[in-house]
Amino acid sequence: MTENNDTELVGVKEIARRANVSIATVDRVLHNRTGVSLKTKDKINAIIAELDYRPNIMARRLASKKVLRIAVLIPSVSSETDYWDAPLTGVSQAEAEIKAYGITVEKFLFDQNDKASFHAQARNVLKDYYDGVLLAPMFVEESKEFVEACQKRDIPYIFINSDVPGTNCLSYIGPDLYRSGYLGAHLANYLINNEDKILIVNISQEMDNHHHLLRKEEGFRAYFSENGKSMSIAKADIRRTDYPSVKKELTLALQAKDVRLIFVTNSRVSVVSRFLEESGIRDIVLIGYDFIKENIDYLKRQKIDFLICQKPQEQGYRGIMFLYNHLVHSASIDRTYYMPIDIITCENYQFYRN
Repeated sequence: MTENNDTELVGVKEIARRANVSIATVDRVLHNRTGVSLKTKDKINAIIAELDYRPNIMARRLASKKVLRIAVLIPSVSSETDYWDAPLTGVSQAEAEIKAYGITVEKFLFDQNDKASFHAQARNVLKDYYDGVLLAPMFVEESKEFVEACQKRDIPYIFINSDVPGTNCLSYIGPDLYRSGYLGAHLANYLINNEDKILIVNISQEMDNHHHLLRKEEGFRAYFSENGKSMSIAKADIRRTDYPSVKKELTLALQAKDVRLIFVTNSRVSVVSRFLEESGIRDIVLIGYDFIKENIDYLKRQKIDFLICQKPQEQGYRGIMFLYNHLVHSASIDRTYYMPIDIITCENYQFYRN
């Protein structure tokens, strides 16, 4: 027996001696298992607090010889946006911190513009057994189907980036999408006059399924409605996401030439900025999302006025750590963990961390 195991056992023995119970009873309390009366549990917990006892998790995990497996089901980085590189970085950071405790993290990446790709990777997760799942639910109905299968197998799951109402997830880690859009409108209100026209741009092949875009739009519109402002708001839903198609749709949307502000609901704001720059349009305020390389390049040249950011790297990191704390420590987890909604400009982007 190693020194760490000796120390661990002595601690548990001392707690059992003071509480006048068996080591097995102390173990049940430490692991939050049933079968111990509330009175005895309170007595043991008081002794644990008095001794300032901290279980040696490393020794316990190694002694169990059971490998805990976490599946990560999120989009891959694409040629259109490298947004998902940030959550993947956060996942890898958390994975490096917990792998010594006998925990493995396996990544299943799908094309965010292809339901079939999601289905294929979801099936790959379900054909094996995992102790927990971290999921970015890009496709609402398909994600519901997947997590229902997880629930039948008693597999806890956590959402990042966007939530799916009506599901029993362990936690949602990400932005308040409605308030995020509301903030975008609040910014817009300072930048234009009441008679100016606003254009909301949604760029997504799966518009109807990507509800996170529509929630942002809903919040954006609500700001003006709730504050008694009858702004003229048009919308362009662009479902073909290659640049020539985006360029064609934006040309049509801006034909009236009276748009003063564009609000882009996702990370593809750099594509809109590219179009405005190539078209020689300089008098339109541009607000969009996410601290990624393409967007920063335009932001620092003042071609994008504001980026709204919601720490995607931290979402990935916290998602894995929440599952680790739940599976290993039986820790209680916040059902909703909102990320801050940060406003990034050309003056402060150098100091921001995702």
